[in-house]
Amino acid sequence: MDTDNQYLPIEEMRLNALPQIETRTSLERLGINVSRYGLAITLLLIGILKFTVGEAQGIQPLVANSPLMSWLYRIFSLQGVSNLIGSIEIVVALLMALRPFSARLSFLGSIGAIITFVLTVSFLFSTPGAFQFSHGFPLLGDAGQFLIKDLVLLGASICTAAEARLAG
Repeated sequence: MDTDNQYLPIEEMRLNALPQIETRTSLERLGINVSRYGLAITLLLIGILKFTVGEAQGIQPLVANSPLMSWLYRIFSLQGVSNLIGSIEIVVALLMALRPFSARLSFLGSIGAIITFVLTVSFLFSTPGAFQFSHGFPLLGDAGQFLIKDLVLLGASICTAAEARLAG
């Protein structure tokens, strides 16, 4: 029996598996890029909105009830707090978008996004009416329905941070 021929099926299996590995890698790369630039665009647009009076008023109940952020209103005005948050969101978005030029800066942006979304997810627990109990079961109220998406955005931020960290 020729020993070279007995390994041929294993080599064929390895070669046949390569396109699947490349496809998965391409799909993962696409997912990371969609996540990164989707987050960057979302944060940029939301950050810009923070400079409007309507948005400043809209976030006031969320920020004012947050044990982590309510202190901001003792230092800044209603619009000042909103402008500060908006500025941070814009900077975070721009840093994340710099990934083709600097993995380290993009990593810092992703860390900023993680902090942003940890804070907004915390609003689920500090905003009155975010959860409403019906027959002992928690249901999302209006604020909760608005905020629950930030859990997914937090996950995407963690993924983009991990990718940028490995590349940097």
